Amino acid sequence: MAVEVKLPRLGQGMEAGTIVRWLKSEGDAVSKGEPLYELDTDKVTQEVEADSDGVLLKIVVPEGEVDVGTTVAVIGAPGEDVSALLDAAMSGNGGAPAPASEAAPAEVPPADAGPASAETASPDEPAAATVPAEASAPRAPGERVKASPLARRIARERGLDLDAITGTGPEGRVIAEDVEKVSAGGPAPIADSQPAASPRPVPTGEVEVVELTSVRRTIARRLTEAWEAPVFQLVVSADASALTETRERLVELMREGDVKPTVNDVLTRLVASALMRYRAVNAQFVDGRIHRHPSANVGIAVATPNGLVVPVIQAADRLSVQEIATVRADLVGRAREGKLQLADLEGGTFTISNLGMYGIEQFVAVLNPPQVAILAVGSIEDRARVVDGELVAVPTVSLTLTCDHRAIDGSEGAEFLRDVKALVESPALAL
Repeated sequence: MAVEVKLPRLGQGMEAGTIVRWLKSEGDAVSKGEPLYELDTDKVTQEVEADSDGVLLKIVVPEGEVDVGTTVAVIGAPGEDVSALLDAAMSGNGGAPAPASEAAPAEVPPADAGPASAETASPDEPAAATVPAEASAPRAPGERVKASPLARRIARERGLDLDAITGTGPEGRVIAEDVEKVSAGGPAPIADSQPAASPRPVPTGEVEVVELTSVRRTIARRLTEAWEAPVFQLVVSADASALTETRERLVELMREGDVKPTVNDVLTRLVASALMRYRAVNAQFVDGRIHRHPSANVGIAVATPNGLVVPVIQAADRLSVQEIATVRADLVGRAREGKLQLADLEGGTFTISNLGMYGIEQFVAVLNPPQVAILAVGSIEDRARVVDGELVAVPTVSLTLTCDHRAIDGSEGAEFLRDVKALVESPALAL
């Protein structure tokens, strides 16, 4: 019996997603658990698996933005008549969304341009230098507002009514920029039916316009939120001799096939231990309330070709350094390949951002909302210190803690950072 494939809700607050491409064609056999299509949300692009066995009889939505719960395909037995099911699905969908190529005219790329990627084809933002969107027809009473997933999320978080916002995207869709303008106190954007005056030509090669990927848009939104929080920073320098020696000893004890632990893996375990003592730091600030968590889910900032992502090592306080190294290697590898799942990015209670490998001595990291603290780790360098009355060179690391003052007082942050320093200088204290 044929079954409908509906767009799943992959994370809390998800209302829509964008189908980037299908990994199967109509008529292909599919197995339950087999990747069916790629879905782009405001957090990550991931493969969605089939929920049943059979043949992909019909792709209802080839690509583009789709609401959660919308029928996007039908799977059934070979040759099965699914016309009645499709009619019902089309009716439930309010008519199948047109592919992106039909929804709005796209800018024709230069002859020497490479193939467009899923990122540059995102419907959340209009392409630069394209023809302005046509004026949208007035919405009928009760008609659902067309809006991008990011626009809906921003409007919900800021208490804005999408019905009162005029969309300037394709077919009058409300995009993130429209919501941002209203949120900033400016007038609601008005879609202009008349083509704008052509801009003065820019000499070739002087200006490069880079469209924001969904990941970069999320970074921009979340870090803007972070600057709205009242934060303060605390800085300490720690003797890293024992930290590096512990890592070297762990490398010596590695078994064949083990992932080589890094200094950051050891530091993650030490920080997780400190977080269990200071739950005020191991927390999130959500809807005016502080959520203090029973386990240390430590996020690790990872630079990828598409932007910074923060996959989470769950319950790091219960893992050994070797186990943390294994999890970290898997997360970092999949992050750089663009294969992270939403579950890999959710649930973080604290973040570590390490730029020591770039030779950065000290820096201030921006909060990762809704988390209330983040630790910035600099490079380990020999610095002059007085030991037993003598000036000696000591491997030293700078640790900078950024705290959200709504959830953490200065004394709490100072005590936590003092403990982190003590653990770095004597890792055995974490046992």
